[in-house]
Amino acid sequence: MSHRPAASDRHPKRHAAIPSWITLLLAASCGLIVANLYYAQPLVGPIASELGLPARAAGLIVTMIQIGYGLGLLFFFTDAAPTENRRLILIVVGLDVLAALALAFSSEPLPFLAAALLVGLCSAAAQIIVPYAVHLAPDAMAGRAAGNVMSGLMLGIMLSRPFASFVTAISSWHAVFLFSAVAMTALACVLSMTLPEHRPQLQLRYGGLLASMGRLLLTTPVLRRRALYQAFLFAAFSLFWTASPLLLANVFHLSQEGIALFALAGVAGAVSAPIAGRIADRGWLRLPTGVAISLAAAAFLVSRLGEPGSPAALRALVASAILLDFGVSANLVLGQRAIFSLGAAYRGRLNGLYIAIFFMGAAGGSALGAWTYAEGGWALTSSVGFALPAAAFIFFIAGLL
Repeated sequence: MSHRPAASDRHPKRHAAIPSWITLLLAASCGLIVANLYYAQPLVGPIASELGLPARAAGLIVTMIQIGYGLGLLFFFTDAAPTENRRLILIVVGLDVLAALALAFSSEPLPFLAAALLVGLCSAAAQIIVPYAVHLAPDAMAGRAAGNVMSGLMLGIMLSRPFASFVTAISSWHAVFLFSAVAMTALACVLSMTLPEHRPQLQLRYGGLLASMGRLLLTTPVLRRRALYQAFLFAAFSLFWTASPLLLANVFHLSQEGIALFALAGVAGAVSAPIAGRIADRGWLRLPTGVAISLAAAAFLVSRLGEPGSPAALRALVASAILLDFGVSANLVLGQRAIFSLGAAYRGRLNGLYIAIFFMGAAGGSALGAWTYAEGGWALTSSVGFALPAAAFIFFIAGLL
C-alpha cells in the first residue's frame, strides 16, 4: 500500500514567493557545502600517488566521502534532528572545517580516508537546506524552489572539479582543502548572521523518526522508484567524472589546467535543474524522466566516437559530459518534485532517503570508475557507464517497485 499523508500532517504553506536574496543564499550555501564532496574527484591520480594508494583503489578517495554523505543523510539530517536547524547547520559546517584541515595535512592513506568520511558526513548539511527552501515556497512553486536551490547544488558539484584542478596546477592538492576550510569558515559566519531559525514541527522522537524512515521506504513506491532511477544515474555520473580525468591525462595528455577546462564544460548541464523544476510544476513528470535517463545513457555512446586521443574524440567527450550532467541534473529535480508532493511533514525524511540512496549509487560508481579504467581502459568504463542508465530505463519502462 502506498503512503498517503493525512491532511493534518501537512504544514501550512506561505503563499508569497521566496525573496530572491534568500533563494540566492540557500543556493550558494548548498553549492559551497556540497562542493566538498567533489574537490577530490579530478585529483584521485595525484592524491593516490602521494598517499601511496594503488591505482585500483584510488576510487576509495571519492567513495569514502560519498559513503559519509549517505550516512549523514540517513542518521543526522532528518525532520526530527535533535537541535534546531540553524544551529545544527552551524555546528556541522564547523566540523567540516576541521575535516577539511585534516585532509589538507594528511600524508598517509588511513588518516586521509577517515577525514574524507567525515567531510562527507558533514556535507550532508546541504540537504537540510533543500526541504527548507520548499517549505518557504507556495505549493504551486515547490518544484521551482527545489530546482533553483538544486541548481546551486549542481553548480557546486560541477564547478568544484575545475576549481580543484586549477588550484592543484598552480599549487598542490593540499591547497584545495585549505581553501575549503577557509570557505566553510566564511560561510558559517554569513549563515550565523542571516539564516532564520527553523525547527520542523514533528512529534516523533529521534528513534521513532529513524524507524519511520524505514516504513516510509517500504510504503512509498514513488520514493523507491525515483531513488532507484537516480542511484543508477548518479553511479554513472560518478563513474564518468572519476575515470575521465585519468583518460584525459593518460590518452589525451592534458595537464591539470586542461582537465579543469574540460570539467567546466559539464557546468552547462546545470541549466537543466531550474528547467526541470518548472516542467515538473506543470505536472509533467513521466516523459521528461524518460528523456533525462535516455540522455545519460546516450552520453556514454557519444564518448566512444572518434579515434582515441584525437581532437574529434575530445570534442565527443566534451559533448558526452554535457549530456550526462544535463540528464542527471534534470532527473534529480524531477524526482524531488515527485516526492515533495507527498506532504510537507515528510519532506526532510523523504529527501534524506532519496539523496542517501542515490549517493550510495554514486559511491559505487566512483569505485567502479577507477577500477574499470585500470582494468580495461575507457572501453570498459564507458560500457559499464552505459549499462547503468540503461538499467534505470528498463525499470522506468517496466514500472517496477
